[in-house]
Amino acid sequence: LGRMKFLQQLSRKPVKLLFQTPFQEKQFPYLSLATSACLYSKKKKENGYEQVDQEKYKNLISSVTSYKTSAQTPETIFEEDNLLYGPPDKHRPPVKAETKTPKNWVPLINPNKRIPLLNSDSNLPMKISLQKSKMPSVTRVLQQTVPPQQAFYLERWKEKMILELGEDGFAEYTKTLFLQGELFHAALESIFLSEETTTKEQREGVSISSYLSSVQHVLKDISEVKALESAVQHETLQYLGVVDCVAKYRGRLCVIDWKTSEKPKPFLKNTFDNPLQVAAYIGAINHDANYDFQVSCGLIVVAYKNGSPAHPHFMGPDLCLQYWNKWLLRLEEYMDRN
Repeated sequence: LGRMKFLQQLSRKPVKLLFQTPFQEKQFPYLSLATSACLYSKKKKENGYEQVDQEKYKNLISSVTSYKTSAQTPETIFEEDNLLYGPPDKHRPPVKAETKTPKNWVPLINPNKRIPLLNSDSNLPMKISLQKSKMPSVTRVLQQTVPPQQAFYLERWKEKMILELGEDGFAEYTKTLFLQGELFHAALESIFLSEETTTKEQREGVSISSYLSSVQHVLKDISEVKALESAVQHETLQYLGVVDCVAKYRGRLCVIDWKTSEKPKPFLKNTFDNPLQVAAYIGAINHDANYDFQVSCGLIVVAYKNGSPAHPHFMGPDLCLQYWNKWLLRLEEYMDRN
């Protein structure tokens, strides 16, 4: 610190240094900024490093002096940059996802539907048979408008299964899955109607007891069943489908969709297009004159083959509205293609 102050003083005002030489008696002024005492040295001081065998330690010196650059790799540079400045995404302007809006937007809740003050509290849930119609079904619309990425994974799964089971084995496998789902839905319907379920199950020779065990904790939260395996149609948008169940789940009236799975699906995103299907059924019920009530919530229950507890995925009104908009876009895409 003292040396720095001294250098600052020297830089501000030149200092006159007087030197006495043996060749002349007069003193003369000499302007200099030098601060080294070497000016007065008569004999050059020996450098100890000159005595070192430099060739012997050449490699060592080279590795030491080049360490900072030679040790850098793309990975270490990225780690150092990430440590100093944080992840790159934090410094990029947020990319807004393109949000499309349906051309023919219809509200999820029907504002023109009048609910009777006294609902018909029949003990039997509604069960309307599906009639032949030129209207597309919800399942058909979703199948024919599958996003490319989802279609890719479905096709890859199919190819993998065919490779393991063969063409005939895969056909038998899918047939069994379909039958298990059908019997599972029939068994749930019988439970809600307090009917016997063993006869048909034994006749088909397919066990669904593990699926029923899987949903036991969910069934305890379901009450006031209003519809079972009942046909619905949207009179304005002209599509139809068959809803699995309409009932209260923990006090909230929901469209309930029962699914079977061999793999765990703990999150709603694991159910792929099922939320769109539920939203489509909700909209259809709300615009179907056969139903004297409206629904604003949904529930997807995934039952497991190994009997582990099912995952119930509840969809509140806001979430249902989001998937309703996505369904409208898929429906428009289907209509444009056909």
